[in-house]
Amino acid sequence: MTPVIKPGSTIGILGGGQLGRMMTLAGRNMGYRFITLDPTPDSPCGQASDRQIVASFSDLTAAKELANSSDVITYEFENVNANVAAILETSSLVPQGSDLLKITQNRNREKSTLASYDVPVAPFFVIHSEEDIHKAYKLFNLPFVMKTTEGGYDGKGQWVIRSQVDIPMAIETWKKAEMDMIIEKFIPFNKELSVIVARSVQGEVKTFPVSENVHINNILHQSIVPARITDEQKLQAETLALIIAESLQVVGLLAIEMFLTNEGDILVNELAPRPHNSGHYSMDACFTSQFEQHIRAICGLPLGDTSLLSPIIMVNILGQHLDKVTEKIDRLPPSAKLHLYGKKECKENRKMGHINFLGATHEQIFHQIHELQIWD
Repeated sequence: MTPVIKPGSTIGILGGGQLGRMMTLAGRNMGYRFITLDPTPDSPCGQASDRQIVASFSDLTAAKELANSSDVITYEFENVNANVAAILETSSLVPQGSDLLKITQNRNREKSTLASYDVPVAPFFVIHSEEDIHKAYKLFNLPFVMKTTEGGYDGKGQWVIRSQVDIPMAIETWKKAEMDMIIEKFIPFNKELSVIVARSVQGEVKTFPVSENVHINNILHQSIVPARITDEQKLQAETLALIIAESLQVVGLLAIEMFLTNEGDILVNELAPRPHNSGHYSMDACFTSQFEQHIRAICGLPLGDTSLLSPIIMVNILGQHLDKVTEKIDRLPPSAKLHLYGKKECKENRKMGHINFLGATHEQIFHQIHELQIWD
């Protein structure tokens, strides 16, 4: 039986970003100590941890130092080196494992794996030749989407091919790419949704409430909870999350991004084996936050109650919003909760923090957000 990692133990985190920071802050309240590995000195997670190892994610010596200093190891984003995680598994406790990393780091593997479990995904195929790009036009019509198999996030590594005029650009992009690419059917959707699901080392599984997500320029802008969908659609989304978590034998958190189509169907778009931006609402609106839940799951503790306490809208603070937020901080509603990530360099479209706006109704919350005129 997997041992329970009790408070007082040290949790090692591969990655030093804001997700690791919030994980660390939640875990400190539970009595755990933390050490993080990240190449950026004084990283957001490093600021909250007991110690930071400043090194590349591919630095095996540094990874072994992390392992020797930790009772259990987790990762806070999926682009850490899967080979390093696999090596650490042989001598350390890495409950999430490296197999899920390998799957979710590659769109082809991820979608093929989901399809093998009969999970609905958009039709897709791997590009092997120029002819495949022309074939996509015949097979999917226009528009269709071309994506890199690795490294994409916040819309990076994705191109929507909207007309035949774009096809030569698509061919040239594919030729210059240093990795495989896929073509995916463009799915007109009514809403973007996500579900955070947690599965513990003991096999206990719980979902968080479904989030309705609004993106601007492919970057998450708002998460609206509860999602404005039917009870039947909520149940369908949560059921898909449970099927995926069990099929993949997830340990820790898995974020599942979904499309609600115009016809009312739900398709799975992407997976992230970690806490997720669209789950930040849970920090102030659920009995248990996604970050505390992740700690509970990997340490073998009983999973916490995920019930929603209040309607909420999470709004991201990007680099271009930070000055306005600072200027208007004294005008935030009393029920608004500000979370800043401690990043030193403020850049346009970089996630610098978020605000959780709580209220009695979505309409009331939207009014509060509009009154601030930060994101208008």
